[in-house]
Amino acid sequence: MRFFCRHRMNAGTPTRRVLLLTLVMASVCQSSAVLAIDADVKGVRGELATNIRNYLQSLNIPENADTQSYSAEVTQRVQDALKPFGYYEPDIAVSFQNREQVTVDVDHGTPVRVRSVVVRVEGAAEDDEPFQQALQASPLTGMEGERLLHTPYDTLKSRLTALALERGYFDARYRQSRIEVHPWEHAAYISLIFESGERYRFGDIFVTGSQIREERLRKMAPFDPNDRYLATDVARYSQRLGDSGWFRSISVRPRLDERARKSASPMVTSSPDVSVEGPDGKRQNFQDDIDAQERPQQATVPIDINVTPEDRHKFETGIGYSTDVGPRINFGWNMPWLNDRGDSLNNDLVLSGPEQTLTGEYNVPLANPARDNYYMRYGFKNTDRTESDTRSFESSVAFGREWRFENDWIQNAYLRTTYEDFTQGDEEDKVLLFIPGMSWSRTRTDNTRFPMWGDRQDILVEGSNNAWGSDANFLRTRLDSQWIRSLGENNRFVGRATVGATSTDNFSQVPPSLRFFTGGDSSVRGYEYETIAPENSDGDLLGGKHLLVGSLEYQRQVAKNWWGATFVDAGNAFSEWWPDELKTSAGVGVRWISPVGPVRLDIAHPFDSEEDSWRLHFGIGPEF
Repeated sequence: MRFFCRHRMNAGTPTRRVLLLTLVMASVCQSSAVLAIDADVKGVRGELATNIRNYLQSLNIPENADTQSYSAEVTQRVQDALKPFGYYEPDIAVSFQNREQVTVDVDHGTPVRVRSVVVRVEGAAEDDEPFQQALQASPLTGMEGERLLHTPYDTLKSRLTALALERGYFDARYRQSRIEVHPWEHAAYISLIFESGERYRFGDIFVTGSQIREERLRKMAPFDPNDRYLATDVARYSQRLGDSGWFRSISVRPRLDERARKSASPMVTSSPDVSVEGPDGKRQNFQDDIDAQERPQQATVPIDINVTPEDRHKFETGIGYSTDVGPRINFGWNMPWLNDRGDSLNNDLVLSGPEQTLTGEYNVPLANPARDNYYMRYGFKNTDRTESDTRSFESSVAFGREWRFENDWIQNAYLRTTYEDFTQGDEEDKVLLFIPGMSWSRTRTDNTRFPMWGDRQDILVEGSNNAWGSDANFLRTRLDSQWIRSLGENNRFVGRATVGATSTDNFSQVPPSLRFFTGGDSSVRGYEYETIAPENSDGDLLGGKHLLVGSLEYQRQVAKNWWGATFVDAGNAFSEWWPDELKTSAGVGVRWISPVGPVRLDIAHPFDSEEDSWRLHFGIGPEF
């Protein structure tokens, strides 16, 4: 084996830099003087041979050393590599070719077989289902008569220890934990008796560093005092505090003693609990039972929370582009907390050629801030879209209540006041509406950036009536659903469906913001944004009472962050149920998984448009 070290210097390189690089390269070249040994293993194959190579890989023989003096160490390492697989009396022949290559000829001999297995859980965990499942799933319990393997023993022992920490058995210990090997009998005796002790319960919650009332933070806990301890509840508590947006950093920890952790080894090693007993009864390398920890007076564990407040004012700016609205600029001013109750205020300004929008939301969290809150939403929107024949100025204020349920559904009940001055086609009006409504939504995903599985459901029901002072009578509903499913790691399917319906006795008084249009990047591609809708006699768009849109897309990964796509879209907005026709398009596209989310580029062909033979669609951002 040869090792060359080279460094190319350009003319004019400073002397100090040359000297530094020379020293670095010299040290690298010098490190080649000691190299890992290359083992040629004969007599055994598969996992035995692999483990022998792994044990010998860290053996380094210095240059000019007597290789034969290392034969004993090689033999010992090979023996250690075979023990985890039940071979305790192998015959090993060692032959060095040079200091970098060694040949080991191995006859593993008669394996040690398990004569008896005693495995059980005692204490409060005896009736705890996860512990029983761990015992039933372990091959250790059925190893009697089989060749001794150390890995099932160590795996079960680690699993029981992990369950104890996850489920609050902090006084747990192993009353017995040993593999007793009698090599001259080719026999082994396994004993693993886990004594769990009492299961701890959640104690008091102690908060430091919070600008929010401590009582509010305590009510966000997914557990009550004296509930049985679960590590997953601690993690959920931390997530809820993070979702509040009140804090820059969060630490939620049970008040426990720190325990040392050892990193995993690439080698299959012998269990530390092995006791090798000779014919004279003398034992070697046996690890005694784990000592019991000192038990506290009460079986409760306090929870310590340490937080750092988030900045009181946060500003965000952004620039985007889509074929629906063209270039747009975003500006956000967010105040995650306004007072010690945790009230928040968010404002967003979005400017594009056809639309300018200012929206805001003031949130008032209730007793359980993670679940319930009141809100006030306000906004102004100016629209001037010649392609959809829409000109409108809208202002609105809404007061509502939001509930977040454990099944991920979010429910909203609200009363919205809207004033809209609009022109839609040949219709002009100014309307003041008082609109009570309800909405439900749920989003599930395995990865928010680019999910391989997920779905989103949105349901809206709202109405208006002259009886409470509105200028229009209507009842309106809209249902949106989107699914993402995958087949293997390289095939992805995306489906969308939207259904909308309006019941009214005077549709001309319903403003454009509440009428249905379709077409564009996220509905029926191949058509301009919101250009599919009923028209008047002059061909001006009026919008529809009802809506029906569907899409099916197949995506295939073609490179690490690149996917190809093919799709079919269909839909229409219409005034009479059922539509006379559904506008249909098909096309192909490319998806690039960027750091900010998917970048989508689609080319779609509309089958029902005489003006366009194809249309380009571009968008950036998450799909849900």
